[in-house]
Amino acid sequence: MVGYTPNPGHGAATIAPEAVDHLDTNECPYDLPPLLKDKLAHFFQHHLFNNRYPDGSHGDLKGELAAYVMESAGQPLTVTADHLTVGNGSDELIRSLIIATCVGGSGAVGVAEPTFSMYGIIAETLGVPVRRCGRSSATFALDLESAQTLLQPAEGPPLRLLFMVHPNSPTATALREPEIEWLRQVPPEVLVVIDEAYFEFSQTSLVAEALTRPNWIILRTFSKGFRLAAQRVGYGIGDPQLIATLERVRLPYNLPTFAQQAALVALQHRQDLLACVPDLLQERQRLHQAFSQWSALQVFPSDANFLFVQLAAGSVPAEIAGETLAQLCQAMQHQGTLIRHTGGGLRITVGSPEENDRTISRLLQALKGQGLA
Repeated sequence: MVGYTPNPGHGAATIAPEAVDHLDTNECPYDLPPLLKDKLAHFFQHHLFNNRYPDGSHGDLKGELAAYVMESAGQPLTVTADHLTVGNGSDELIRSLIIATCVGGSGAVGVAEPTFSMYGIIAETLGVPVRRCGRSSATFALDLESAQTLLQPAEGPPLRLLFMVHPNSPTATALREPEIEWLRQVPPEVLVVIDEAYFEFSQTSLVAEALTRPNWIILRTFSKGFRLAAQRVGYGIGDPQLIATLERVRLPYNLPTFAQQAALVALQHRQDLLACVPDLLQERQRLHQAFSQWSALQVFPSDANFLFVQLAAGSVPAEIAGETLAQLCQAMQHQGTLIRHTGGGLRITVGSPEENDRTISRLLQALKGQGLA
């Protein structure tokens, strides 16, 4: 069993912490504004009772969440607290979904690789088998023929849970219409999880359709666009009966009071916090253009706040491509920029303009060090 490994560069003794550009975990490069930090500090000092458990119903947070989901949907929707579940990060929700559908030998989990590794890791820690299908090497679209085999296993427990990411990590690609159409024909006994962690950047959502399908659920997070990675807040949107099942599975008092308040304040000031998204999308385009100038790299289109790059065909012998990518990643770390080597490529978060300037310069130096520029 392989666990999730944070980038070893975090806390590396060879780099002063203030000099590190953390572009390996797809966080927003901007902290909360001082005004919101002051509001949260005031809450901590005067309204947080550390001797009391958190609100186990997440009532206030769900009310504000419902308003945001409806506001951001781009079409009329009815969303209430009954359509929402809140978790200690999306990871807790992923775990609850697996427990509710697959534990005890009752089912298997399906994923399309490369994708977010925690789906498989959490399933395997719970003793749940994981079935994997592939993606196109050219576009990273779901291989529909391979995906169909997930639904018709030759042996073992039946598929009960299917994870799809929209847009996917590490490839940054949103689901296309043929993939969505395939998801529509997934049998009702299979729960389809559509992870929209990067919704604030893609502005593409299947939430309206999920609310009409009892076996679909949308997952989202506050760790990306809302700048709250430190607080670990995730949420799910789905049919009330499905949500009620997840509410029975989750642990009581699962989200600390301060995390709930931080998410609530972020939602109340969402226009201010999300104002940085257009700037980050412009920076994403700037990085894409810069990387595309180097013939050794293949840069893929992105619907998220990161870019995925691979070595261009023929730039190095195929048998040393993985080693070369690892060396590029290490060279970037030694210069002070953390990126992630995963899925057969390099995943690079869009940072601030200053961080992105350094990324361009340092990646060019790393390529030169490998004789690729």
